Amino acid sequence: MHLVPADRAHRTPIDDHRPCEAIAAIGDPARVAAWARRFDLLSDPGRLTLLLAIDSAGPISVTDLATASGMSDTAVSRALRLLRTAGLVEPERDGRIVRYRLADPAIRPLLAAAAS
Repeated sequence: MHLVPADRAHRTPIDDHRPCEAIAAIGDPARVAAWARRFDLLSDPGRLTLLLAIDSAGPISVTDLATASGMSDTAVSRALRLLRTAGLVEPERDGRIVRYRLADPAIRPLLAAAAS
């Protein structure tokens, strides 16, 4: 049981190899926390709607996202601010127009699964 931390080594395993396999699968706790934050962002129907729209039609403006999603421009802007802060989307300025595109390709498979 080489992967079991010292503070948990006193526990008697049922299957000697299973705890190590599970620890290896869990991996870095910081990575798990980062994915949990992504899932938290995806748990909101409005934000998920915007990400699906951006993934398929991006780069796309706030106004066009509001039209597509049925949300107000203000609600779209608020949601995009959260998604931008989390690194999931990034703005692209074209004069006065700002369009958004996906910045984190790791969420594409999740969006594809949600869209199907």
